[in-house]
Amino acid sequence: MLENILYLSESRKQQAGKRHMADAAKMKIFAVANQKGGVGKTTTTTSLGAALAEAGKRVLIVDLDPQGNATTGLGVDGRRFEKSVYDVLLNDVPMVDIVEPTGFNNLFVAPATLDLAGVEQELTAVISRELRLKRAIASVEGDFDYVFIDCPPSLGLITINAFAAATDIMVPVQTEFYALEGLTQLRAIIDLVQKNLNPDLKISKVVLTMYDARNTLSQDVAIEVRRHFAEELCRTKIPRTVRLAEAPSFGQPITVFDPQSKGAKAYRQLAEEIMNG
Repeated sequence: MLENILYLSESRKQQAGKRHMADAAKMKIFAVANQKGGVGKTTTTTSLGAALAEAGKRVLIVDLDPQGNATTGLGVDGRRFEKSVYDVLLNDVPMVDIVEPTGFNNLFVAPATLDLAGVEQELTAVISRELRLKRAIASVEGDFDYVFIDCPPSLGLITINAFAAATDIMVPVQTEFYALEGLTQLRAIIDLVQKNLNPDLKISKVVLTMYDARNTLSQDVAIEVRRHFAEELCRTKIPRTVRLAEAPSFGQPITVFDPQSKGAKAYRQLAEEIMNG
């Protein structure tokens, strides 16, 4: 914790004279969301975050999934912390007090614990319940270049908090049957958040995951997704590989677990796309 606080304090000193910089240089906050489970949200969150950190960017992963897979996938044991994202959302604990180093340069995590499973009900009686995460992330503006929020596979209050806080939404889409299932409802929620909480919110990136170039279905799904998201679809496709599936069990992002694998190379290419706008 001390190392964490010292890092953020030093970062704030370095950033203090740079607040006048253009909006393009401000911290980008991506909510990684899709109400379908198993589409690669957490893998994309941790792997892309690690690739950007490897490129020298300061990255914070905010784990909003009660299962805490982004936390454990980065080698951090959420069970050993007294405070987590739950306390940020419910008890006004400052974000800086829960951010933890991951052991990988430039990469930090705001950990999740099982307490998050009940936070939806507990938030219903809280004032400004939809803006809790937005205020918390705003407090670390200037400490990070990118923030990635790993959303749960649902469209409840937790995800609405992520959308209210985000500058952009990234949607991983699995290249299988029913790939676009549920995206209509996702767009409806985004429209509501735009009108009431975050007028600048938009889906800015759609990422094809578990792609197999040898599979006709993957190619057909890619064409269909491009038809709906021509401007938002990223050029980089994330392949289906065993190494990507294995990495989280070792507590490492793919860029560390197997740096020369197809998955690691793909996420580095995606990081280049993100950095180039």
